[in-house]
Amino acid sequence: MLILGGTGDAVALAARTAAIPEIEVITSLAGRTRQPLVSSQNTRIGGFGGVAGLVEYLRDQQIDRVIDATHPFAAKISFNAAAAALEVGIPHLMVIRPAWQPIPGDRWIEVESNAAAATRLPNLAQRIFLTIGRQELSTFAYLRDLWFLMRMIDPPQPDVPVPPGKLLLERGPFSLDQERSLLHQYQIEAIVSKNSGGDATYAKIIAARELGLPVIMVQRPAMPPGEQVNTLEAALAWIEQIGS
Repeated sequence: MLILGGTGDAVALAARTAAIPEIEVITSLAGRTRQPLVSSQNTRIGGFGGVAGLVEYLRDQQIDRVIDATHPFAAKISFNAAAAALEVGIPHLMVIRPAWQPIPGDRWIEVESNAAAATRLPNLAQRIFLTIGRQELSTFAYLRDLWFLMRMIDPPQPDVPVPPGKLLLERGPFSLDQERSLLHQYQIEAIVSKNSGGDATYAKIIAARELGLPVIMVQRPAMPPGEQVNTLEAALAWIEQIGS
């Protein structure tokens, strides 16, 4: 079984699946993080070379099922995985954790992309907590009159333009006390976040709610059609069903 990883959910799923004697698990990571969370000794890092490359890998490794547990915003690999599994003719499952939903007290501004988020900032705040990772920092680099606190696991590449402000290199999960302190310390007036779902970074949303801060929430990209579950337990049940 090939598990396409990159999330804590994938790490947990690989660990639990590896305990099933009749299943050999290979975990694949994109390699965007320098020190990724590795779920098993049988881990490959790097891309496949599109659908054709993934099809070749599935056949060469005699993979007979694929689980896509990548980040909700990693839409390209999800579409490639769905297409490759269909071409090879093997079962394919997407593990997609539920998106966050606004509740009373939240001041969300929902947008379709990081570019759309950037256009909303000049009239909204001067000091922004930017929590989108390092891949699209350049989208905000033209906003030279604003100040950004930019949190990510690894620093951006040296040639990537970044907006003015401070880089904060940290890996979640983050506690509510940590997030409250951070927002106060840097006098944050608004947050930009992807709607990643899960618990690891949700504390910043709670802290923003408590402080009445606006959150520009970037919505998830479309995902390919196919079988989906949103819990590890449901994914394990699928594995057992396919194996029976």
